[in-house]
Amino acid sequence: MLSEIQAKLLIVDDLPENLLALEALIKREDRAVFKALSADEALSLLLQHEFALAILDVQMPGMNGFELAELMRSTEKTKSIPIVFVSAAGRELNYAFKGYESGAVDFLHKPLDIHAVKSKVNVFVDLYRQRKAMKQQVEALEQSRQEQEALLKQLQATQNELEHAVRMRDDFMSIVSHEVRTPLNGLILETQLRKLHLAKDNTNAFTLDKLRAMVDRDERQIQSLIRLIEDMLDVSRIRTGKLSIRPSTFDLAQLVRNLLENFAAQISAAESTVSFSADEPVLGIWDEFRIEQVVANLLTNALRYGARKPIEVRVYVEAGHARVDVLDHGIGISAENQKRIFQQFERVSASHVVAGLGLGLFISEQIVAAHAGSISVESQEGEGSLFRICLPL
Repeated sequence: MLSEIQAKLLIVDDLPENLLALEALIKREDRAVFKALSADEALSLLLQHEFALAILDVQMPGMNGFELAELMRSTEKTKSIPIVFVSAAGRELNYAFKGYESGAVDFLHKPLDIHAVKSKVNVFVDLYRQRKAMKQQVEALEQSRQEQEALLKQLQATQNELEHAVRMRDDFMSIVSHEVRTPLNGLILETQLRKLHLAKDNTNAFTLDKLRAMVDRDERQIQSLIRLIEDMLDVSRIRTGKLSIRPSTFDLAQLVRNLLENFAAQISAAESTVSFSADEPVLGIWDEFRIEQVVANLLTNALRYGARKPIEVRVYVEAGHARVDVLDHGIGISAENQKRIFQQFERVSASHVVAGLGLGLFISEQIVAAHAGSISVESQEGEGSLFRICLPL
């Protein structure tokens, strides 16, 4: 309400009795009256407060009322304050005209008309309150506009995130369907071929060597399916905070050496070679299964993107941390892609046909982080990539 806005009034007169009389005339509970005995004292108050009205006596020693008014009109903070002059001089001196020239809104002659003074003060106080209320409304509208603008930006960002999530979901489902279909198609074709041989009583198709080859092919396809399912389960465990870490003491160098022996078939299929060097031993307390999972993922990527060039694997200790370096000399990773390869469902290059769900590096980073370690990449396009695992001992 307007009455809740306090109005400050300034009265300036060199006679204390005039100040007291005028204060008694215009003072109310919802107003604050400030009194000044000189122009200098008035200027000090004007710089400290915001006034709804200034009532100035014209004839004062030193700086008179007209000079004070001119100073007020030349100052940004005080130029909009309505000024009413009061004078005991006769009308023949034409003070009223000079007062209006100085920027006054009214001129009163002494002795003052009590009802006129009260009425004029009431008008200017009401005008001040209306301006103040309007200013507050404008500020409130501006604040509301800014809040709506911020909310709109937030909604837009949320919409973009949802659209990105939908795209990720669609991409993920497309990748999953492709990756699952590949080993399933192999199993289905193998099964149909065997059924065909059985229907024709072709026992020659089931010699011991051929059965071994069939079993090996089936095992590879089944392992591919298991790996896909485990990756998806790991992502679910990470999201729910249920990725289990079971630490035990083991030799990291020996773990990597054994892993490379198990990768002999994949290394041969990729037409690549892997050199290995290690400090002996590199003992630490980690989850052996999970760390093997991380190193296996880096090695798989190196074979996948290594362009059939030699791969170097190194295990060593530096600055109180165990480190595993996997260096390939393949297609490399652009600076832009380096920022996103550790995200879910991201794969190194859209220009290369690659297998997998794009979860390996995401899962690897989460596993290493759960060990209070880090995983990093250094790479340039066309010059290969160095992935480094760093684990506190």
